[in-house]
Amino acid sequence: MNTISKVEGIQHRDQEVFEAIAGEAKRQSEGLELIPSENYVSAEVLEANGSILTNKYSEGYPGRRYYGGQEYTDVVERLAISRACELFDCKFANVQPHSGAPANLAVYAALLEPGDTVLGMDLSHGGHLTHGHPMTLPAKIYKFVTYKMKDPETGEIDYEGLRAMALEHKPKIILAGFSAYPRTLDYKKFVGIAHEVGAITMADMAHIAGLIAGKALENPFKYGFDIITTTTHKTLRGPRGGMILTRENEEIAKKIDKAIFPGIQGGPHMHTIAAKAVAFGEAKTQAFAEYAKQILKNAKAMEEVFKKNNIRMIGGGTDNHLILADVFGSLGVTGKEAQTVLDEVGITLNMNSIAGDTRKPLDPSGIRFGTPAITTRGFKEADCALVAELLIETLKNKDNVEKKKEIHDKIIALANKFPIPSSFV
Repeated sequence: MNTISKVEGIQHRDQEVFEAIAGEAKRQSEGLELIPSENYVSAEVLEANGSILTNKYSEGYPGRRYYGGQEYTDVVERLAISRACELFDCKFANVQPHSGAPANLAVYAALLEPGDTVLGMDLSHGGHLTHGHPMTLPAKIYKFVTYKMKDPETGEIDYEGLRAMALEHKPKIILAGFSAYPRTLDYKKFVGIAHEVGAITMADMAHIAGLIAGKALENPFKYGFDIITTTTHKTLRGPRGGMILTRENEEIAKKIDKAIFPGIQGGPHMHTIAAKAVAFGEAKTQAFAEYAKQILKNAKAMEEVFKKNNIRMIGGGTDNHLILADVFGSLGVTGKEAQTVLDEVGITLNMNSIAGDTRKPLDPSGIRFGTPAITTRGFKEADCALVAELLIETLKNKDNVEKKKEIHDKIIALANKFPIPSSFV
């Protein structure tokens, strides 16, 4: 099995680690991954990520390193940069961030002074921790104010409220982006409000970068956004990492480069950057564009099943790759219970708070799930509708051991029909 073959050498030297990796390979193969931020990489991405480049220190940037022996690392990083710029139609890219959170922190560090204001989406309405949650480091340094949905039943953002907050607080950065928001954002309105108050526009597209690269969703740069931050996994189907893109402002790009190194990171992970370059090359293909569009079709198929079963969805449904469902209000099952019982039958998703949630974050009312990973495995609309039906059937029979066993068998059979792909080319 390809997912195990790469680590077979460990079996003879570290049995405990080998068994954990082999167990995870079996779990991924026999279960259905619905966490919207997870995906499968190709054999080529996996190969680059496990390459000998992991041995090399490359502090600095191509042509400007602090150590010798960089002729090949420079080639790899330049490839990743040029491919990223081509994919997202921008002039500058920093491919060194280790993940999405440091990418966001680097933008703040590059463009803000302590105490400056950022206007971003409220976490309870779909935003991300790095957009201002008080427990995070950025929130201890900068001032964050947040906008919300005007109506959680439709998902419409309160743009009037957003503008009013921008006029009142005069933010240096207006941030568009999310981790649990199922609709599309009006980028033109964000840019208009930012111009009115003299703010920089930043889009955190970690969840939908692959959908933008595949032309399934619109690119914020098209509407004049200054910066995009993203992870390189999720819908982009690359290794776990981050990236910062600057549309055209070289001064901003230089500040961001300095904020990443030496600002908040040391040596870049060159093996991961090589894997990013491979993933970006895959994302340039027609096959990837078709994949991105299929993600949206599959999410709509799941939405229809939830509608038929009268299960409330925040925003009323989805325009992207994810759905946020109020299972406590609709089925009397908490998000934590849902996550646990679905794990038992081989469906993996995550509990999630919803707008106006009366329950605690570690036992919320909602669940968040999406279609990127199962679409990678080849699922089409009918297959995703079946998954949604099995998901709902499980929750309705959460205490029925025999029924759950029956569903688990169906899940394994379905997963076996769609093996985890080893390559996308």
